[in-house]
Amino acid sequence: MSVYVVTGVSRGIGFEFLRQLSEDPKNLVVGLVRDKAATEQKIAAELGDRPNVHILHGDLTDYATLKQAATDTAEIVGERGVDYIVANGGLVSSLDAYGPIGALTDKVTEVEAVSSQLWRTNVIGNMHLFNLFIHLVLKGQTKKIITISSGMADLDFINNCEVDIAGLYAASKAALNVIVAKFNAQYKKDGVLFLSISPGLVDVGRFENTTPEEAQGLASLMGNLVAYAPHFKGPITPEESVRHIRSTWEKASIEGGFGGAFISHLGNKQWV
Repeated sequence: MSVYVVTGVSRGIGFEFLRQLSEDPKNLVVGLVRDKAATEQKIAAELGDRPNVHILHGDLTDYATLKQAATDTAEIVGERGVDYIVANGGLVSSLDAYGPIGALTDKVTEVEAVSSQLWRTNVIGNMHLFNLFIHLVLKGQTKKIITISSGMADLDFINNCEVDIAGLYAASKAALNVIVAKFNAQYKKDGVLFLSISPGLVDVGRFENTTPEEAQGLASLMGNLVAYAPHFKGPITPEESVRHIRSTWEKASIEGGFGGAFISHLGNKQWV
């Protein structure tokens, strides 16, 4: 039996983490979301009654809610502590999702606002999450804190594949990777594995209803990905992504050199 805390379980791969992890009734899964009621309704409708699932209000941009979620989690798990933190929650910017960074030249106000939101959510929010929950992880048996990052934050991938889109989002994920490494530097001696994993290119509905300009940018990205990885056939499903991620985190260890690392869902630097 393992105890998991997963952020952002209301949709996408976060919900898939919740679904897969709670399939084993021996596991205890605590999910943090912004909209608790809506998420509970979705779970009831799609998963039925799963008494091993607990949904708490926790917003990465609201420190007070994260602090309360940590207090509530402590009451739920008791002396068992937490085995895994899965820091999945985060913000994806639509401002530059499919456009090159140079297209932001005249969008000064938007760039500043979105950058602030990305930093507050993806970087500072997760830093608070780690600090608030680390005492529970230290009580656990497995002691793994897994952060969902993005291959978009890899410099070699950006340069070799000429990936000029999603610059602001990628920068926030790169900063998050540094935060993960810093936590590793502090807690490695305590046996806590901090690890950043990219989920791959996952179809969670963001490719629907794109504008012609966005579709052109997406097509360009797909072409670059095929050149980078000839086996690439398109985005993978949330189910496939999560199964790969779980397999990867189970194999990863401090002793194996994964402390503070940034790897793909496949356990290496192959991002798709």
